[in-house]
Amino acid sequence: MSAEDRTYHTLLARHDAMRLRQQLLSPGSDPGTGRDGRPPAEEAYDAAAEQQIIMRDLDLVAPLDELIDDLYRALFARHPSLRSLFPDTMAFQQAHLARAFWYLIEHLDRPEEITRTFTQLGRDHRKLGVRPAQYTAFKDALREALRGRAGEYWSPELERAWTRMLQLGVTAMVRGAEAALHEPPCWRATVTSHRLYGPDLAVLRLLPHETFRYRAGQYTTLESARLPHTWRPYYLADGPGPDGELELHVRRSGPGGVSEMLVRHTAPGDEVRLGPPKGCLTLDAEPLDTLRLVVWDTGWAAMKALLQELDSSVRRSSAHRVRRRVQLFLGADSLSDLHDLGYPTGLEQRHSWLTVIPMTGGAPTGGRYDRLVHAVTRSTPLTEGRTLIAGPPDMVRSVAAGLVHAGHPAERIVHDLLPTGPRVLPRFIQGHGSAGDFMPPGQQVPA
Repeated sequence: MSAEDRTYHTLLARHDAMRLRQQLLSPGSDPGTGRDGRPPAEEAYDAAAEQQIIMRDLDLVAPLDELIDDLYRALFARHPSLRSLFPDTMAFQQAHLARAFWYLIEHLDRPEEITRTFTQLGRDHRKLGVRPAQYTAFKDALREALRGRAGEYWSPELERAWTRMLQLGVTAMVRGAEAALHEPPCWRATVTSHRLYGPDLAVLRLLPHETFRYRAGQYTTLESARLPHTWRPYYLADGPGPDGELELHVRRSGPGGVSEMLVRHTAPGDEVRLGPPKGCLTLDAEPLDTLRLVVWDTGWAAMKALLQELDSSVRRSSAHRVRRRVQLFLGADSLSDLHDLGYPTGLEQRHSWLTVIPMTGGAPTGGRYDRLVHAVTRSTPLTEGRTLIAGPPDMVRSVAAGLVHAGHPAERIVHDLLPTGPRVLPRFIQGHGSAGDFMPPGQQVPA
């Protein structure tokens, strides 16, 4: 172990000891933070002004993907033992961090939104074994990367703006992690069933070893034992049931990833790990009369869970009290990809309140999702009800934009925009890119 790594572990131990002492002396307090959860020095923090500094000098440290390369290089050089917390291939992790940075930059003038988002991230990051003191090492690496990128143009003002922005997110993550201490960081689960629907699609059933509480429509992140530290999001295809089993629908998206491991190299008896449930594709307590469920491919899993919940609520009610109209737009590239059709069509035959509208392929001269967008925007009056969307980010964006353009109120469109893997990040200076792929699940779609 290097001298710097020994220093890091000493800091880690000292930090934990200080937190324990503070909690014993002042139960309920959060050491090192002010009344609003920020460090005391940050209480007068002018987030909007800091945002302007970061945007003004962005070209000094851009492109962001290279800044992140330098950050991780500095982090692992200073603390080699931290490398074991990350997957062997860093592309997805680096892309995820880029989205996180862009979310921070674009929302810095709305710190309450950052706090909500990063509180959930902190809860979720417990499964990775991240501890509060490790954020200090990360912040030091960011400082080193900023100085290297800016070179002679580096300034204390620029460094302070970046580190304060990072601290805002980190503080929320630490608080989110501490608020979730009553639940496991992750849940071990055993695969009980594995069914293939063609060469690239599998439906798995899992039995968690401990109680896994969630709501219909939510999703979890999953790690295969064959790819440690590599987590991917998947919707839960059924509502919480008495047997405790979970159902996941997984499409193989490429070679060597989690989806390939789950589709082609997983069998009953294998073990996986699950992160805490997330997402806001859930039914309101007081539902509106009209509900549109728009789905593409394995996003169907979320809608299946919601339909099961609706079916159960209907069976508990008198038939004359059912006033809801539900339209399910079920999209896929081809008929063979419309798997598990038995459930929605059977439900449609039993209940007059449900209409199932299958959609396949794109328009001959248009985009992949054009036919789906056209069908959804021509549905029941768009001024009524809510629309829930599940599927690939490009599909979610296409449908949401089409609905808003057609007059659907943006605040009634709900989706979980799940990251699907690394992508080419913008070179940033022109237009400053977008944090859209980091939009937290369940956020309302912007107009």
